[in-house]
Amino acid sequence: MERIATLAILGDSAAYGIGDMDSQGNSRGWSYYLVQSFEDPLVYVNFSRPGAQSAEVLNTQLPKALDYKPDIAAVIVGGNDLLRNGFSPEFFYQNLRKIVSSLDELDVQILLLQLHDPTEILRLPQILARVLRRRVNAVNAATYAVAREFDSHVLHTRKIENIYERKVWHIDRMHPSKLGHQMIAFHFREILKKYWNISDIEIVQPEMKSKHESIKWMLRNGAPWFFKRSFDLFPAAIILMGIELGKLIFKRNAENSQLYFPNFPNYFEQEFQQVHEARVS
Repeated sequence: MERIATLAILGDSAAYGIGDMDSQGNSRGWSYYLVQSFEDPLVYVNFSRPGAQSAEVLNTQLPKALDYKPDIAAVIVGGNDLLRNGFSPEFFYQNLRKIVSSLDELDVQILLLQLHDPTEILRLPQILARVLRRRVNAVNAATYAVAREFDSHVLHTRKIENIYERKVWHIDRMHPSKLGHQMIAFHFREILKKYWNISDIEIVQPEMKSKHESIKWMLRNGAPWFFKRSFDLFPAAIILMGIELGKLIFKRNAENSQLYFPNFPNYFEQEFQQVHEARVS
């Protein structure tokens, strides 16, 4: 008898497939290539939305996914949380933990994704890069804490060979290109092939965009996005850059500043230990 799997996708634009479009302008993304390679019968539902934050995934997307009682669920979220003015690593951690906990109760195979380091591909002032990197690291620390607690699978994006090559990324340098999405699908397949019949995923080398096409896209799409986001993130970024600069001048440890962020690796480790001890007892 054939096994029938149900795959649910939850998350933001990285889950939705931004950066990889077909000839009709429809986003496909890594889940498209993964689904095409399943040899077992598959029910596929994708509730992700560009711009979604962890609260939306928890309160809106998750209930819809649970209705399908998925066997596999990918939760790709955090990028939009960290780009907001009021970003809280603790709030993100609690949201992600509730999402994964609800899926774990149904014995779902859970796939999570480590965020890449955007400062490796974006040209940013050094101080701003430090602020952004710290936020990305906070999201990843929370993700690993949750994955460890519920024994979820994490795709270690930063360990993928040549992950920061230009062709792996969309023109906006924030989302994977078609090649990047195929690479993500390939590595998720490496995780799932132990449990499901999934054929090899073909990785096709894309044609590089010309400099003229890149500039045209940035003027038409990138500039409006940047202008919109600047009203939200930049006021906080300016304050945080000032704090960062002050710490550098006075050579104090920025991670100890409550104005900046709590010492999030220690915080999540302590939180994990408390939760783990409560579950064991």
